[in-house]
Amino acid sequence: MDAFEIADVEASRVAAGRLYEEFLRVGSMSAGLYVLEAGATDPQTPHAQDEIYHVISGRAQIEVDGASRAVQPGSVVFVAKGVDHRFHSIKQRLELLVVFAPAESS
Repeated sequence: MDAFEIADVEASRVAAGRLYEEFLRVGSMSAGLYVLEAGATDPQTPHAQDEIYHVISGRAQIEVDGASRAVQPGSVVFVAKGVDHRFHSIKQRLELLVVFAPAESS
C-alpha cells in the first residue's frame, strides 16, 4: 500500500521551492499537490494528459476553455488534455490535489 499525508507533501514542496509537488507516479496516473497563494498568477499551460483538480482549501476562479467558475473546498474540476485552463482571482491560498491520467510527462 502507498499512503501519503498532505502535510508531508506540502513540506517537500516548500523545501523544493515549487508550486507543484508530485507524490505518486504509476503508468496509468500521477498525482501531486499544487499550491497558489492569494493574488498569485497561475503559470499553467495545457497538458498532454486529462486531469482532475480537487480543491483541498482556498477560494478562486478557474477558467477552462474560456468558461469561468468559482471553486472552493470540495470542488472537483475535470480538464481534458490539451485544453487551455488556469486559476485566477485567487482570494485565499489555494491547495489542490491534482490527478493526471495517464501519468504526466516529465
